[in-house]
Amino acid sequence: MFGTSGIRGTVGEEITAELALEVGRAVASDGYDRVVVGRDARESGRVLTDALTAGLRECGADVLEAGVAPTPTIARAVPRENADAGIVVTASHNPAPDNGIKLWAASGKAFDSDQRDAIATRVDAGDYDLRPWDGHGSLESLEDSTDQHATAITESVSIDDPPSVAVDIGNGTGGITARVLSELGCDVVTLNGQRDGRFPGRPSEPTRETLGDLSALVEATDASVGIAHDGDADRMLAVDETGSFVPKDVLLALFARETATDGDVVAAPVDTSMAVDDALAAVGASVSRTRVGDTFVADRATQPNVVFGGEPSGAWIWPDETLCPDGPLAACKLVELVADLGPLSSLVDGVETYPIRRASVSVEEKIAVMNQVRDRVSERYDDVDTLDGVYVDVDDGWVLLRASGTEPVVRLTVEARDESRAERLEADAVGILETAIATMAGIRS
Repeated sequence: MFGTSGIRGTVGEEITAELALEVGRAVASDGYDRVVVGRDARESGRVLTDALTAGLRECGADVLEAGVAPTPTIARAVPRENADAGIVVTASHNPAPDNGIKLWAASGKAFDSDQRDAIATRVDAGDYDLRPWDGHGSLESLEDSTDQHATAITESVSIDDPPSVAVDIGNGTGGITARVLSELGCDVVTLNGQRDGRFPGRPSEPTRETLGDLSALVEATDASVGIAHDGDADRMLAVDETGSFVPKDVLLALFARETATDGDVVAAPVDTSMAVDDALAAVGASVSRTRVGDTFVADRATQPNVVFGGEPSGAWIWPDETLCPDGPLAACKLVELVADLGPLSSLVDGVETYPIRRASVSVEEKIAVMNQVRDRVSERYDDVDTLDGVYVDVDDGWVLLRASGTEPVVRLTVEARDESRAERLEADAVGILETAIATMAGIRS
């Protein structure tokens, strides 16, 4: 039921009011008595939130209703309000026909695997503690959650010489970024600022391909940086003052190097570029690799000496601030970085990068295929890690083959310190994957 980032799917198919009702019942029945609930701008969220809230209250939980707000706003409200859990109705960066449900623990960190499994087990079994007519939970409105979030961000950054900034809100809930930057003295222009869960301005997911309008706006103005969010503003990506997209691994390296000092650790997933390792080595810090998914990065960020966690998808975590990826906080941290150190393009040029190849291959039986891949890779290479998929370290590069947590595909990532080595590693990895697929096809026939 749960993927790497909660429950997601197409509304009316995988995601229904019935499912939302059941999840609400399960959360309340599992002992979470005080729950913060909010949603992103998708119209389907109205019905799903109503059903979810009904399920919570029907099983005795008191609901604190945050309304339409960024996911990090809602996650931050959980510990602040002494709540036991938080629930956000959102599909994050997914397209408009989708929606989903993401659960937050009392710490403001996403539910871990044991907590998710407990909820899924209750839903599967229909095991709910339905209360009598006089035992239903209460409903209270949280009207200041966004104000509280804005104040927390303002207190965590300092911008002495505020630059001009362009913010592409993406028709989502990330308007708080423009608000806070303005309060910090920046000259802010916004793009796609009207909340609209159909995402008419651009697709919800910010990528190099979808941020053309932001790049053009920055290039045509005196903006020092362009900021972009996804639908629920847990992600943040950027373009520099020339309108050029900042590579995701480079952005991770910049945040990591700025945050970490000698002896510190940065949490990042197994598909993170060697550029991050090199950037941290320069300041005496190191990378601790996790499974792919911001929930796993957040888990690692709770460990001693971990001062930052990041995922190249655009999820950035400062554990001293919050254990939820916080796009508005990341945006303000980036603007602070530019104001302190100079043009973003120069900072990007200062990060050495290497040839990296990423591809996705459609696979019907991805788990069985990955079992074949693991066996074949273990026969060919010595240093094999199966933390998440099959990871091979070959000193001057690495290969990762892993099944997607949300789609019927196997993802292939290869990086090396020179182009020819990357080509050889990619060819070898593709050959292993094709052989595994062919083997499974032969077994089926």
